[in-house]
Amino acid sequence: MFVSRIKLKCVYPVAVMMAVIIHSCSTPKPVVDTKDLSYLYNPLKTSINPRYSVFNETEEKSVLSVKFFSTDLYFNEANPTGTPMALMTVHVKVFNLSQGMALADTALYNLDITKDKTKLEYLYKIPLKVEKGNEYMADVKIMDNIRQTMVQAFVPFSTVSDFSRYNFYARGHLQKNELLKPLVRKNEFFNLVYGRKKPDSLFISVYQPYNEFPYPPSMVLPEKPGATKPDTIVAVPYSEDLPLMFPNKGIYFCSVGRNLSEGYTFLNFGAEFPGMSSPEQMLEPICYLASQDEMTELKANPKPKMALDGFWLSCGGNVEKARELIRIYYTRILYANYYFTSYKEGWRTDRGMVYIIYGPPDRIYKSSEGETWGYRKQLVKTTWGTSYSVKTLHLKRGRTCSPIMNIP
Repeated sequence: MFVSRIKLKCVYPVAVMMAVIIHSCSTPKPVVDTKDLSYLYNPLKTSINPRYSVFNETEEKSVLSVKFFSTDLYFNEANPTGTPMALMTVHVKVFNLSQGMALADTALYNLDITKDKTKLEYLYKIPLKVEKGNEYMADVKIMDNIRQTMVQAFVPFSTVSDFSRYNFYARGHLQKNELLKPLVRKNEFFNLVYGRKKPDSLFISVYQPYNEFPYPPSMVLPEKPGATKPDTIVAVPYSEDLPLMFPNKGIYFCSVGRNLSEGYTFLNFGAEFPGMSSPEQMLEPICYLASQDEMTELKANPKPKMALDGFWLSCGGNVEKARELIRIYYTRILYANYYFTSYKEGWRTDRGMVYIIYGPPDRIYKSSEGETWGYRKQLVKTTWGTSYSVKTLHLKRGRTCSPIMNIP
């Protein structure tokens, strides 16, 4: 779990930089990469969306799993074999954060991925040299050699404890495919594998979903606390092949000791996650646009769909504009869930809130402690050669809509 905090600072008249600092507000450490990484959270800027996970196989070796989806890969027959292949290069640098960003290991792999119509995803495992008792950051750069595009990711992991999540991995119960995301659904069976000494029992603590909303960006306050005690704790005999299934929405924390605060967490946010379709669900994120009194009125309406439609009609002024606002707003919610979900849905996080209100950032810079987001108002050129800044538009009842309408 992580706690995020947002700072705002003006850089020049047409730009606002939003600093999203994870963990603390201490003095920033050296920047990991000074290049603009805005493609990380903008699906229009990248065609490759790999997933990553790290498992501590031994005290001297961790394994980085990289998963490609077949729909993201570009297969081409222009090769000596004449078969459809995707040509990828994976370059990994491992930095030891506990030793001042010292370079701990590197890896370079050229992947010739042959198209298999029966496969929806392709998984590759990269061994990394580590030492026990350290915090690490894997800087992963992936090049699509056919399309000549590159994506970069920063994957943190730790070898400090034998009980942390990095000593576990999840896999499907039947196909034994590795699950790199802890998101599960009703009727989905899976196994949880612990990589250290085989324990006698697995303790599963069940928490209710986190239902709080973050404070607005103008307020610098501690994060609202979630549940600190589980509703129940269930102990089951440990086995690598034990079929697990969590049918209800909630947070399921698994550990190898009843009193341990470290372990692996599964999340069940419902069948529709990361999207939304029911009026009851779609009303909740309106809290970023509506006042507290308006939210109370909307939730009290016995007909949620009518309340939802009425709200967006009052914003847009007509049906076409309302539909466009709905499309943009809930698409941002879907991507916020995809990018920022941790122990709560991504749209409930600080970064998710900013992403939904302002859209994908125009600039992103990473440091070893967090991210800096930048937004720039576009200059509009007229046919007479003059330029002017886009003015903030206003919705009815005083809502500001420029973040929604002016950023794609």
